[in-house]
Amino acid sequence: MKKVAIQGIAGSFHEDAATKYFGEEPIEVIECKTFKQVCELIDNDQVDIAVMAIENSIAGSLLQNYQLIRDYHLKIIGEIYIHIQMNLMVYPGVKKKEIKEIYSHPVSFMQCAEYLEKYFPNAERRELGDNAKVAKLIADEKIKNAAAISNLRSANLYGLEVLDKGVESNKKNYTRFLILAKHGNPAEGTNKASLCFEVGHFYGSLAKVLNIFAENKINLTKIQSVPIIGKPNEYSFHVDIEWDELQNYEHAIHVILKNVSSLSILGEYVRGDLAIHNQ
Repeated sequence: MKKVAIQGIAGSFHEDAATKYFGEEPIEVIECKTFKQVCELIDNDQVDIAVMAIENSIAGSLLQNYQLIRDYHLKIIGEIYIHIQMNLMVYPGVKKKEIKEIYSHPVSFMQCAEYLEKYFPNAERRELGDNAKVAKLIADEKIKNAAAISNLRSANLYGLEVLDKGVESNKKNYTRFLILAKHGNPAEGTNKASLCFEVGHFYGSLAKVLNIFAENKINLTKIQSVPIIGKPNEYSFHVDIEWDELQNYEHAIHVILKNVSSLSILGEYVRGDLAIHNQ
């Protein structure tokens, strides 16, 4: 049975991502407090796989996670997109008028800003960790003057009452999760890759690399600049690319190596389904 490390606890979106990615394959989920701990478990061979959020359609990219992937030399072996539906939940019997505080994750507050401003403008917002953790807190301590914003699974798992469903501002809100391991996939059979590269400081250096993708019929699906620690005003570029013909990808990599100062292939894998479904 595979051991899979996640950031968060049972009922979290990370656990959702892990169970949906592996489907019927049995896994043992290992809970971690931080993303760094997740990476350390892989590095020390205490788990086989990790699941890590990398971007949200509203809140954007998690830049620190890009750095962790590089620092621990992890390989991306897959991805999954999870529809993020947020719900307001309370200890059973608590009414809306009794809610003085709302607990959730900072990103969740950002995702539900319109709902909170409209219905709970005076409630204190408390950032108390991941979504499942705050749901568990309310259940364990029987808190009756607060509500949690979390997913339906955590409400069911910890016995909370859902007062409002789908309180996120954007109903097509999703989070992309990466599946990480110590060793990567063989390129054969894959159709997507995540790369990290640096270019020289001269006119057109980045454009030249991007044109190589286009010339080889490679679809650029994401580009993200990440500051290089210890090097002010210098950046690495993280890109996600997709292809139909593996030989086009391999030829593009061969040419790009001649036009960058450094290149790391973070992983080659099968692209995930971006279809958004209601929970």
